[in-house]
Amino acid sequence: MIKKGKEILAIEPESIAEEMEIEAGDFLLAINGRDVADVFDFRMAQASEELEVLIKKGLGNEDAGAQWLLEIEKDEDEDLGLVFEDGLMDDMRNCGNKCIFCFIDQNAPNMRSTLYVKDDDYRLSFLHGNYITLTNMNQSDIDRILEHHISPINISIHATEPDLRIKMMNNPRAGRSLDFLGDLVDGGISLSLQIVLCKGYNDGVQLDKTIEDLSKYMPDGGGGCSLSVVPVGLTKYRGQNGLAALEPLDAADCANVVKQVKYWQDKLLKEKGTRFVFAADEFYLKAGTEMPAPEEYEDFPQIDNGVGMITAMRQEFESAIAGRRGDASHRPHITIITGVAAAEFMKELAAKAEACFEGLKINVETIVNEFYGEYITVVGLLTGKDIINQLKERELGDVVLLPKTCLRAGENVFLDDISLDDMAEQLGVEVVAIEPLGDALVAALLQR
Repeated sequence: MIKKGKEILAIEPESIAEEMEIEAGDFLLAINGRDVADVFDFRMAQASEELEVLIKKGLGNEDAGAQWLLEIEKDEDEDLGLVFEDGLMDDMRNCGNKCIFCFIDQNAPNMRSTLYVKDDDYRLSFLHGNYITLTNMNQSDIDRILEHHISPINISIHATEPDLRIKMMNNPRAGRSLDFLGDLVDGGISLSLQIVLCKGYNDGVQLDKTIEDLSKYMPDGGGGCSLSVVPVGLTKYRGQNGLAALEPLDAADCANVVKQVKYWQDKLLKEKGTRFVFAADEFYLKAGTEMPAPEEYEDFPQIDNGVGMITAMRQEFESAIAGRRGDASHRPHITIITGVAAAEFMKELAAKAEACFEGLKINVETIVNEFYGEYITVVGLLTGKDIINQLKERELGDVVLLPKTCLRAGENVFLDDISLDDMAEQLGVEVVAIEPLGDALVAALLQR
């Protein structure tokens, strides 16, 4: 049965859709007799060279409500030119878990509504890198992933012991949802797996078990499957929001995690040709342990999850300044914003840059996260208000640089809705957001 269809927001100029007189406000009902459930159905359907496209004319059109069956011949890779309001073209699947460590449940009250949305949608995992848990999925969903080859997919595991996973996620389905991993791997789907480590729950022996169990899904040589271990993030709002108490990981805990991960890396590299499991940068920073060399991250499969970012940035930075010397007196004083976790690392890079470029003066300002609390130390979760409050009495020089990870994706707005322009006005200095890359930092430091 054909559903009501997907409303068309706009038509690309000079496209097939424009030529066929499809208009904004019309509805796409079907392609080649099949309903279009979401963007993946649409992409697959429009890839054909011969199409029968069923359109219902929208309100405001003289043919409103009429259905047009359009026969179209086109090149295989030619787009129809239809634009839809929602990139997913379907309702988002919400999360049905109540994880003990969920960051969204630890958020402050009265923030923008999008910060309280908890999705658990395998399609958004592919499109935007979101992590899913598999607890709201059935075999038909897995079959659909395989049919469309939706890969890679990011999956939060946390524990492979069924009872422990149920306890941590407060969902009885959590114990069986990992049954799908084998089907996904056998179907050629690349998996980025994640463990959010909570002290007293999935650390120690349970961490060893989880790594060992998950490594069995990994083909020899890796096969597009990797695992990250990241520390739980604890905000000061946990108690206010009625959440169970969790103990923060101290330096000794982090050192133990680094040792455990190294043991499994060495073992799996010898047995299967890949290290498979990687620890987040925060563990090394808090433990005071030297960061791994670039080759120990292989192809940096988990860098978007904060794994290997510092090593990669150091490598990029050193490559960008290698052999370069010069006068930077045209930009004598720059302030770099960082969080507590990476403060010493950023100071290291600043000192190297000053040594290479005469006249360059860099001040690294470490911002304490007053908004979320002392246990949140990454720069990406700093708010505009905290930065302004801690810098407003400081001498900031000619420009303030901060990473784009502080901002809402695609916008110049912080978590608390303060904009870059607001910050620049209040601080009385230019504020520039840059990519968190070593070569981008060098370019920003030397820009005229």
